Amino acid sequence: MKTLYSLIESPFPPDFSALYRELGIEAQRFDTARNLHRALQKQPPDFFVGEFVYGWGNNYAGANVSNLDVTIRTLQRFAPQAKVIVLIQTREEPHIGKLLELFPVHAVLTYPVTEQAMRAALQAPA
Repeated sequence: MKTLYSLIESPFPPDFSALYRELGIEAQRFDTARNLHRALQKQPPDFFVGEFVYGWGNNYAGANVSNLDVTIRTLQRFAPQAKVIVLIQTREEPHIGKLLELFPVHAVLTYPVTEQAMRAALQAPA
């Protein structure tokens, strides 16, 4: 069975649990990057779904572009084969290119994310 880890910070994320089950993917959602990073060291996932939040002048603006930088670096170390799927709000789209310059990303899906779009991202070859 394939595994998927997600790190979603919005209060109402799309629920793709039925889709994951249908595709034979065991999904686990994390509420903090710290808990996710611990899990990565024990069991590397096949997929990672994360919500992109650009660092608007906060502590991300220095070495990190967004909230996902450290997590994607950790994935590269412990789960280099994982397909990274990034969810993004429309207002963040002008900044996603900065993340894509730094890291390989399998798919970028803009909210509202449909089941069809998530299915396509999960089934697309690397």
